[in-house]
Order: sequence, then structure tokens, then C-alpha cells
Amino acid sequence: MRFLADESCDFAVVRSLRAERYDVLSVLETCPGAEDRYVMELAEREGRVLITEDKDFGRLAYVEGAFNVGVLLLRFPAVARDKLCKTVVRLVKRRGKELQRSFVVLQPGRIRIRQLWKG
Repeated sequence: MRFLADESCDFAVVRSLRAERYDVLSVLETCPGAEDRYVMELAEREGRVLITEDKDFGRLAYVEGAFNVGVLLLRFPAVARDKLCKTVVRLVKRRGKELQRSFVVLQPGRIRIRQLWKG
């Protein structure tokens, strides 16, 4: 499974997924400051699930619906940040295939997966 971590994604998540041998490309490392549309296009072009903490990607996915890529939106408040990395890794290990072509919202104690794209 391949991922693209948006700049808004806590870099600890990138490190945790890489430690588990997942292929994670980071916008922060490769194209800092890239616009959201470019980030979505990059994820789609490379067949990567986008990991972000930026709700604007929901607008791109739902309203424009032009992208055929999975989006994992992380919604962890400061009081739960210590559980973020373990929760993301657990989700990827247990339900990774469901992340592709879906919009996923991951919160402490809650996962919402909505398949958006068919194909």
C-alpha cells in the first residue's frame, strides 16, 4: 500500500508508517507549499492514498469528485495526539484495502469510511 502525506499530516505518522515498511511519500519532503489540487493529482498519478489533516480535501473529493484516489482525513484533537500514530498504523494494517477509493475520517474511537469511487 502506498501513501502520500500532505504537509498538514503530522510527520510522526509518516515515520510510523515507514517503520512498518509502508511506502510513504511526503509533500513536506518533495514539494512543500504545493496547492491542494496538485497534491490530489500527485496522489492519483502515483496511486497513493492521501493522508491529511486538512478538511479542504473533503471539498475536492465530494464537491468536485474529479479524483480517483483514497483520502484519509485525520481528526485528532491535542488531547488525543499521543494515540494518533498507533491508530493510523492499526487502521492501515486491519482495513488498508478499504482506504483505496474511499473518503475516510479517522477520529479517536471512530472510523467513518465512505466509498466514493467505483472502478
